[in-house]
Amino acid sequence: MKSLILIRGGGDLATGVAVRLFRSGLKLVVTELEQPLAVRRAVAFSEAIYEGECTVEGITAWRAQNPTEAKNFLAQNQIPVMTDPRAEILSALDFSVVIDARLLKKTPESLSYSVPLHIGLGPGFHAGENCHAVIETRRSHTLGRVYWNGTTQADSGQPEGDPRRVLRAPATGILISHANIADHLEEGQLIAEVNNAPVISPFKGVLRGLIHDGIQVNKGLKIGDIDPRDDASACFLVSDKSLAIGGGVLEAILSKPELHSKLWGT
Repeated sequence: MKSLILIRGGGDLATGVAVRLFRSGLKLVVTELEQPLAVRRAVAFSEAIYEGECTVEGITAWRAQNPTEAKNFLAQNQIPVMTDPRAEILSALDFSVVIDARLLKKTPESLSYSVPLHIGLGPGFHAGENCHAVIETRRSHTLGRVYWNGTTQADSGQPEGDPRRVLRAPATGILISHANIADHLEEGQLIAEVNNAPVISPFKGVLRGLIHDGIQVNKGLKIGDIDPRDDASACFLVSDKSLAIGGGVLEAILSKPELHSKLWGT
């Protein structure tokens, strides 16, 4: 079997990276939390943890319970997704590349196992210190660029665009949804509730993302995203941003010719 790539995190940006790499002929494993917190679930392979499988732009990922199941999916040229927040699978299979796409926006814990290429996405990573390369994730002329020394732009603490588009939990408790991803929303429409506190649409648009129904959330957690462009079809497409980041990841991998035969088998 070809050597593998581990993607830590299965949210929408991580999934965009996975889609770009999978289409380039690479074999991937995705690891996630026991209860993933992805908002754009329609384009997030993390949804396989809840549903058993998840298809994004024609590519299907499957929940694997252990490394043996993961190997079986890989042998069928499919993407396994595992609950493994500490990346313990690194000790069980042959990985040449680790991509940390969890977007923690803080300094991550050290990897337990050494790999030839460790790539970090966004703030918290410092190339040459806690990873080999870091990819810019903030929208600007540097989006998707690869840095082999130093860091990316710092986290601004603010969402891109109109800050009202980001929905946050109004209380701590179980989220109960009253709308579905890709639904058209009117201003003031009820989207969800947490501990009887309502989540209301701030303007007219489409519900681009909403965290999985029935899970425990903390007050202030990002739980949804509204797109004022009101294009429901965009809810099911990998974003331009995630594809740009995926392009940066692919560039970093291709810049290491010593890994090509291991990853592509050529």
